[in-house]
Amino acid sequence: MSVILGIDLGTSSVKAMLLDSCQGVLGVEASKYDVRIPEEGYAEQEPLKWWEETKKIILKLKDRYGEAFQNIKAVGFSGQMHGIVLTDEKGSPLRPAILWLDQRSKRELEQIHEKMDFDKMGSIFKNRVYTGFGFPSLLWIKEHEPEILRKTKAVMMPKDFIRYKMTGKTASDVTDASSTTVFDTAKRTWAYDVIEEFGLPKDIFPPCGEPMDIAGYVTKECEKECGLQAGIPVVYGAGDQQAQSIGNGIYEEGKIICNIGTGGQISAYVKNPVYDRQLRTHTFCHPIDKGYTIFGATLCSGMSLKWLKDKILQVEDFDRLSRMAGEILPGSEGLIYLPYLTGERTPHMNPCAKGMFAGLILGHDRRHMVRAVMEGVTMSLKDSLSIFKELGIKCDTIIASGGGANSHEWLQMQADIFGKNVIVCEVSEQACLGACILAGVGTGIFDSMKQAIKKFVAFRDKVYEPDEQNQRLYEQQYERFRTLYKNNKEWMVN
Repeated sequence: MSVILGIDLGTSSVKAMLLDSCQGVLGVEASKYDVRIPEEGYAEQEPLKWWEETKKIILKLKDRYGEAFQNIKAVGFSGQMHGIVLTDEKGSPLRPAILWLDQRSKRELEQIHEKMDFDKMGSIFKNRVYTGFGFPSLLWIKEHEPEILRKTKAVMMPKDFIRYKMTGKTASDVTDASSTTVFDTAKRTWAYDVIEEFGLPKDIFPPCGEPMDIAGYVTKECEKECGLQAGIPVVYGAGDQQAQSIGNGIYEEGKIICNIGTGGQISAYVKNPVYDRQLRTHTFCHPIDKGYTIFGATLCSGMSLKWLKDKILQVEDFDRLSRMAGEILPGSEGLIYLPYLTGERTPHMNPCAKGMFAGLILGHDRRHMVRAVMEGVTMSLKDSLSIFKELGIKCDTIIASGGGANSHEWLQMQADIFGKNVIVCEVSEQACLGACILAGVGTGIFDSMKQAIKKFVAFRDKVYEPDEQNQRLYEQQYERFRTLYKNNKEWMVN
């Protein structure tokens, strides 16, 4: 029997899973934390806080599954993408991490666009650069905190810092590194010419490995801090979107995932670096067969519902919100919500986009607002699905993932709005499972990705099928949703 530890460092929490190579998932522990917003448009977290919370949940797993814990043979990672951690020569963070939803680098984004047109970005990055991505965030630090950059020995992505604390090795992996957009995605290496052109120091960018390769081994110091035995191999791991796709059973082309977490994504695995020439979607490296993931992203998916829950309605839990939405007919009696609370990526790529409700009448109440938010988030994800169709990416069935997959109402809404059957994986923590599978394949515990996925990924019996009447209603509502942004984008400025 071999046990694998998979760690998923998310934006809202860190989670850890123990996977028995024979029995399957033994247990999961999680610890939440907040995003720090010191100024409007900023989004930061403390890397050492991540490490403290990671240690806590590992120790909880040790206490709860003592015998299995002693049989851990590999560690894998999944993590929030795009953000950056700057460390000094001792490996200590020099400042809080800048996260993916940060918008402070708008001016730096303009500077990038002045030097690089879409054709150049597409040829190298396969992506449009966006606020919150590592590239413009580094330029912001270069401009506003030059003393920090001078002291920087290495730049890492969030999960890389946790792996560093376990192994003492500074590195990144190609999936996460490609999400910084200062990376040659097709060549799977840092875009050193671009790095030099923009005056960033080349030597701070660490070596990049493939997600299933062994990055290092648990150190004695890590053993003292969280109980993991020294010498356990640790693989590089992957960005959360790619790990989640594996945890949802993706090992070949033809399946599409809709993830509704803090942010939201529509994603597909592709063998070649396909990308949208208008750069409305993202194409990043993927672990399987050195392939790629293409996805569209909306910034405020679950975060939109959390904003409504905490700041507007002050409701205690998401389950109640889901029940409230179920009391209102599809279409929310004409109420439409744009989920652009922190700007938007796909398809608008507009950091100045704003959220809004439209169509309010006296008959609307809090339940209509809840349903409209859920519908608006789903329609924003349909924008990505529409681009996939333009690119010829097949989609017969949607695999729903993330917190949105915990709501019956939201699952049926996805089926009706997308016009596709929707299924859900039995294991709820797909990113953790993906991290475990990456580690298991990388260390030889599993023979192949396909074997591991077929063994551990199963789907619920329930299939959510689109209701024809609701589908027609939502097609009309979707056109109004798209028109609402077009007619209002001119006033959406800083």
